[in-house]
Parts: sequence; C-alpha cells; structure tokens
Amino acid sequence: MLMLTPTAAEAVRTITSAEGAPADAGLRFSTTDDAGTLELTVAAAPAEQDQVLTAEGSRIFLDAQAAAFLDDKILDTGLDSEGQGTFVLAQQEQGPPGS
Repeated sequence: MLMLTPTAAEAVRTITSAEGAPADAGLRFSTTDDAGTLELTVAAAPAEQDQVLTAEGSRIFLDAQAAAFLDDKILDTGLDSEGQGTFVLAQQEQGPPGS
C-alpha cells in the first residue's frame, strides 16, 4: 500500500484544504493512458471505484491502476531543479524474508 511521509501528508492537507476546497477533498492519482502515466488532481470526492487512503488528516484517492502501481511506493516531498516543491516517489524497502 502507498505510504506517505509526514511531510507529504502535510503537503496533501495544505493542498486539499485551500480556500474554496470541499471539506472532504483529496489528492487523486489516476492513470491517463495505457503507458501508465499518472495524473494528480485535487478531487472533491473519490470516484466510485477509488481506493481511499487517509494519513495524518490527509486523503488520497487512487484509481485501480494507480493503486497497483503505487502499492510498494512511498510518497514524499522534495524540490525540483528550479527549487519548486514537488512530490517524489521512492520504493519501499523490503525486509528480510519471513519478517
């Protein structure tokens, strides 16, 4: 399952609680084509088949393909080459077998 760092959860809360945003808004990850490109939008509510994740007061909505792709990822924040805030995906570390 997608995991969020505390800074990513804070960023999602900030984005989805902006003035004028619906009370139950969330950040929605969806796939846009067969190549698996992810689209990130602020959504008022999850789509009917979305998986809903909550972490530290933030809400994430994932369509089925996005949920499968992000299943073993960690969502964090970072800075792009121009110093702008961005989301960053990292692979979750696997523990030793049997742990």
